[in-house]
Amino acid sequence: MVAIEVVAFPRAAQGTGASRRLRRSGKVPGIVYGGEVAPMAIELDHNALYQHLKLEAFSASILSLTVSGKKEQVLLRDVQMHPFRAEILHVDFQRVAQDREITVKVPLHFVNAEISPGVKLSGGIVSHVVNDLEVECLPKNLPAFIEVDLAQLGAGDAIHVSDLKLPAGVAALATQGGEDPVLATCVLPRAAEEEVEEGAPAAAEVPLVAKKEEKEPEKKEPEKK
Repeated sequence: MVAIEVVAFPRAAQGTGASRRLRRSGKVPGIVYGGEVAPMAIELDHNALYQHLKLEAFSASILSLTVSGKKEQVLLRDVQMHPFRAEILHVDFQRVAQDREITVKVPLHFVNAEISPGVKLSGGIVSHVVNDLEVECLPKNLPAFIEVDLAQLGAGDAIHVSDLKLPAGVAALATQGGEDPVLATCVLPRAAEEEVEEGAPAAAEVPLVAKKEEKEPEKKEPEKK
């Protein structure tokens, strides 16, 4: 897989005011840190970075960062966005060493839901509980995504992390504490549940017997003497 190229420039001016002026000029302040090299303040073109962020692989791949003509491998570690505008406020990159394991959230790709028994035979609906999985591996073993095969998923069933076939050299952090989180489930829609209930044998109806009203005894008039 070809690494995504990111171009940045050294950033001399720092501080709140300097960052505000930088953003007004169409740039994004950032930092690259990690390894045995001191952290470096950088700036990047806002529009180019914004387009990169639209790519799923950008946040889960080893990136090639070029600063002043020097290339180094990095991971995207943090992105700060404006609360209500499509504006990037700050970005963090971490340097990667090939001989040290990294921890990254990798996107999940769910496949074969349409042929699963729960969907095809029972009319169930597949719900994705999570869309990414945190893994630990060497940079060379980092997968672009992890496939979740739903072909055997039945109605009422769930796919757990332990059901995944992870690539060689990749470990899921979620299972290291003895837990086994759910990734996806298949549930029947409410309409289907109602049809099942309507198809069930109805209880025998007990006829209601109206009680006969008792006639009040007629009052006899006293005899005239």
